[in-house]
Amino acid sequence: MKPQKKQIIIAPDAPAAIGPYSVAVRTGQLVFTAGQIGLDPATGQMVSGGVEAETRQALLNLKHVLEAAGSSLENVVKTTVFLRDMQDFARMNAVYAEFFTENYPARSAVQVAALPKGAAVEIEAIALVPTPYGD
Repeated sequence: MKPQKKQIIIAPDAPAAIGPYSVAVRTGQLVFTAGQIGLDPATGQMVSGGVEAETRQALLNLKHVLEAAGSSLENVVKTTVFLRDMQDFARMNAVYAEFFTENYPARSAVQVAALPKGAAVEIEAIALVPTPYGD
């Protein structure tokens, strides 16, 4: 069996990492993303509009990261949602449901003491990378 190598993913349409980490790592048919927050990739600033706007931007960023890795939101098998305040769960969940409409991934949602850049929400994912038949 050939050992798997890890491939560092660079996603030009998503915000760059804001620390010593990669936005995603692919190995074989799996991609593991770093958490995405509501940063506007064009400005590097948090979007305004509360947890709904931040969730939407975080999921758009996640979409771009997954696409750069050869995957998509449709191939996500697991997400973890970090919320600054669990009282925001229903509003985050309404936006989340716009992006994941069927064959839902497994998900955990936890409240945390703080998130980078004062974010209200951060979302990370594990996804499959489809390969052509026979690979």
